[in-house]
Amino acid sequence: MIALSLAEIASVVGGQTHDIPDPSVQVTGRVVRDSREVEPGSLFVAFVGERVDGHDFAASVVEAGAAAVLASRPVGVPAIVVDDVQTALGALARHVVERLGATLVALTGSAGKTSTKDLIAQVLQRKAPTVYTPGSLNNEIGLPLTALSATEETRFLVLEMGARGIGHIRYLTDLTPPKVGLVLNVGTAHIGEFGGREQIAQAKGELVEGLPPADAGGVAILNADDPLVRAMASRTKARVILFGESGEADVRAENVTLMESGQPAFRLHTPSGCSEVTMRLYGEHHVSNALAAAAVAHELGMSADEIATALSEAGSLSRWRMEVTERPDGVTVVNDAYNANPESMRAALRALAAMGKGRRTWAVLGQMAELGDEALAEHDAVGRLAVRLNVGKLVAVGGREASWLQLGAYNEGSWGEESVHVSDTQAAIDLLRSQLRPGDVVLVKASRSVGLERVAEALVEGTEGEVAVR
Repeated sequence: MIALSLAEIASVVGGQTHDIPDPSVQVTGRVVRDSREVEPGSLFVAFVGERVDGHDFAASVVEAGAAAVLASRPVGVPAIVVDDVQTALGALARHVVERLGATLVALTGSAGKTSTKDLIAQVLQRKAPTVYTPGSLNNEIGLPLTALSATEETRFLVLEMGARGIGHIRYLTDLTPPKVGLVLNVGTAHIGEFGGREQIAQAKGELVEGLPPADAGGVAILNADDPLVRAMASRTKARVILFGESGEADVRAENVTLMESGQPAFRLHTPSGCSEVTMRLYGEHHVSNALAAAAVAHELGMSADEIATALSEAGSLSRWRMEVTERPDGVTVVNDAYNANPESMRAALRALAAMGKGRRTWAVLGQMAELGDEALAEHDAVGRLAVRLNVGKLVAVGGREASWLQLGAYNEGSWGEESVHVSDTQAAIDLLRSQLRPGDVVLVKASRSVGLERVAEALVEGTEGEVAVR
């Protein structure tokens, strides 16, 4: 974080100093909520969770070098006491980003947020120092913590914004007002919480509503291939840039191909020129993500050749997202188990089909959470798609939703041993270990709550395989 005195922080967050001998002492380290991440000069934020109360660690973090604790009650060590820690953290983030000279880029969407954020970060880092959301810490706590990790040298701040309901993204844009806003897509992720795609579109569109007008430099980057996203142009005063495969897109892809490895290639068109891209990432769905990143980079002054080179060399910065491991025996394990929704599940299955040409393919799939009344239809559709793509073996892992996956495959014509329903991850591991043979390709994917990454990890454990993409 940029250096601020404890007195200044107390003023910004509306708090009172307690047990602070010298309020002029500066916070020069990171702002953290995990006591294990404290370093000299840190500010430790004491949240009260369901199982752990951060206030209980106050003495130990100060002993470890923290300058003070941001707390909701006195803790017997240097502290800034506020009525609400989360609100105070947000106020501090707002103050810091206003002090920075950085351009703030925010993005949201139903699918692909983290992968696209990782691409944007890797492209912009070639132009200037860039800070970006680690993993998918895109909520009211993770976002301000990311913003507070920026320094005076930071020129681009890339923030992923998630939403669980109407008003969430508006809150986040108030904390960290973006200049460039990107909306990727409106899908069915969390549709059970929102109630429908129109409500999801309403929530995602809050990002472009929070942008400054065009004459103040505001830029809304919208997916030309998604009608619900494209319609958001009417909800912003910012300048609108379209990306996609549509001929009307300002930044678009032509001649899209998927190599036998499952990696996409295409010709990138921007308003300032064209260039060829061959990606290291797996799956055709990354083309849209790459175009979104290219649109952001173009608006921030990068040439088509610079963007294409960066996209061609970019990897995945976040674990368990199409993470590919080649085992010594020729088995390829694709760990995409961080999360799942209908759109990302379909994209992963298509990538599996491309990677597995001439090889036996396995789709080890589990529940897609938070689909509400759409759950049965969506799981059934994924099971059917696996059959249509000629996936060799479908292993549905878990309870009711997994049975719906298998039922969809069965009704599409998957008979005999082509699909199987197992109760848990250990059963899946046992099945795969007994039946995998050299050259097979295994996709592992489900919502995070299923914990299906344990299957992928078990398959590569002790094989001394080499991770192809991280």
